Amino acid sequence: MTVPARPLVRLVIAALALAACSSGRAPIRVEGDIVVVENQSAQEWRNVVITVNDHFRGGSPTLAPGGRLTAPLSGFQTAFGQRFDRARQSVTKIEVAATDAAGAPVTLKWAGDRAK
Repeated sequence: MTVPARPLVRLVIAALALAACSSGRAPIRVEGDIVVVENQSAQEWRNVVITVNDHFRGGSPTLAPGGRLTAPLSGFQTAFGQRFDRARQSVTKIEVAATDAAGAPVTLKWAGDRAK
């Protein structure tokens, strides 16, 4: 049984496109004392809020498509101004909330070495 060339070519092109679009990296990472958030979508994110361990917050007004936000853990603080102290605290979870260019909510969660 032979496969027609045209569907085979489409299948190969689709597989290559999928491989090119996936970065292979988690959208949320902790690299030493730095939190890294990547916008792996094709839309700009607005009002980006990053919450570490439910209490410490930071963020950015925008994050471009394919862009990366890097922030030191010491820059995250509570509503009372207490800063994250890496020497005394560990990162157990990170949540990212934003709105995309179409107005839809964006939510990412990280627990340990996994982003959801």
